[in-house]
Amino acid sequence: MSRTSILGAGSWGSTLGLLLNDKGDHVRFWEYDADLVADLKVAGENRKFLPGVPWPPSVPVSNRMDEALEGADLVVLAVPSQALRSVTRRAASLIPRGAYLTSVVKGIERNSLMRMSEVLAQELGVEHRDRLGVLLGPSLAYEVARRIPTTVVASATEPRTAETIRDRFHTPYFRVYTNDDLVGVELGVSLKNIIAIAAGICDGLGYGANTKGALLTRGLAEIARLGIALGARRETFAGLTGMGDLITTCISPHSRNRHVGDQIGRGRSLEDVLADMVMVAEGVETTQSAVDLARRVGVELPITEQVHRVLFEGKPPLEAITELMTRDPKDEFWS
Repeated sequence: MSRTSILGAGSWGSTLGLLLNDKGDHVRFWEYDADLVADLKVAGENRKFLPGVPWPPSVPVSNRMDEALEGADLVVLAVPSQALRSVTRRAASLIPRGAYLTSVVKGIERNSLMRMSEVLAQELGVEHRDRLGVLLGPSLAYEVARRIPTTVVASATEPRTAETIRDRFHTPYFRVYTNDDLVGVELGVSLKNIIAIAAGICDGLGYGANTKGALLTRGLAEIARLGIALGARRETFAGLTGMGDLITTCISPHSRNRHVGDQIGRGRSLEDVLADMVMVAEGVETTQSAVDLARRVGVELPITEQVHRVLFEGKPPLEAITELMTRDPKDEFWS
């Protein structure tokens, strides 16, 4: 029997753990929040992050990382992006040699501006790097937990690792493709959260389909522009971790990042919106990281820059949109 350890019992980690349990894996969780662990055991469901979905008694959740990782041949990292380094550093000496590691985290580390796989590689050491990959794409936990058909991407520098991750997670309702453009895959799913905040702002202001179509198209253009400058392939951004994840996150009522933007468009402050949220909206931190990355490589990101000003400089959303619409005319495919 395959043995999977999942670090983080949030909505997505929980969903993937239940998926693997359904496939016959022996699944164990580590979760840092002792109150969540206790409540889950009593309630028989993850009421905080995945309400309404039964939790099998055969899937243990523990505060002890050594217990959760013992004997694992697959380790899934499902913690917020800004906590990934500290969790990985704590886990590094406990991960069994030969285990495959899968990051399902979307984001860019704030201080280092590293992608999540780069953070993992730095903390885990050379003995684990060939077995390190990611599983990413348009995949809302609410839908996957209810077995709504979903497609995602497994990516790694080693083809065998990507294929192993693909085969481990693939089910009749959760289809997994492979893509060896690890840079493009990770950047696409991270940067789209910024555009989702912008989409939410437009929704909150009452704008319509014309605006949303333009925003997604131009947003994808600047995601690709930065990604290519950082070594990604253009075609990746037309795939599941580019266009696919962008569309899903910008239109779904279950999107955390779209929700943040919607509330700001309705006049609320960022601080108030985040204070009311249980789950993390990764796009907020990613906006800051993307602006810094773009300046580092000399790439212009007009939408991202305006989202940054709205979130962190108090710029009124209507002013930001007016500034975007009145920029100097350009060819559609300027680079």
